Amino acid sequence: MRTYIMNKDNLFHGKNILCDLNVTSKKQLLQEMATQLLKSMELTETDITCRDIVLAAMERERLGSTGVGSGVALPHARIEGIKDVYAIFARLETPIEYDSIDERPVDLVTLLLAPKNAGGAHLRALAKVSRTLRKPDMRQRLRAAPNKESLLTILVEDRSATAA
Repeated sequence: MRTYIMNKDNLFHGKNILCDLNVTSKKQLLQEMATQLLKSMELTETDITCRDIVLAAMERERLGSTGVGSGVALPHARIEGIKDVYAIFARLETPIEYDSIDERPVDLVTLLLAPKNAGGAHLRALAKVSRTLRKPDMRQRLRAAPNKESLLTILVEDRSATAA
């Protein structure tokens, strides 16, 4: 088993991959992802809470759904007090309703958090994840992956997920 180290070119690492997450709503999904992201981040010097992340992501959802189609959602938010872009990926056990543009439920979700003033970095990270998850073969491989380690390998080894 290889160990992956998160760096500026790679958004994903082992602590921020959720395999077969069992949730029934968008809000519960965001709460579970935010909780895990906080556990995996070094945020001891900040006061950021799960509630802060969920509220910011839900506020963004009010502008328009981040369900981009083909069972994929890319919720994202800018958060005061963080210094880098953070991502967490979840494959859901059962797809959930998400108000997606194609009206299909979602089962592949990446939550991105960026600093409040990081417009360019936020958009680059969103573009990287979008390029990865819009590929039909990538979505198929992620849905077929047997475990968290396989999901991580697929995400990390995809060139568009690490290309600038």
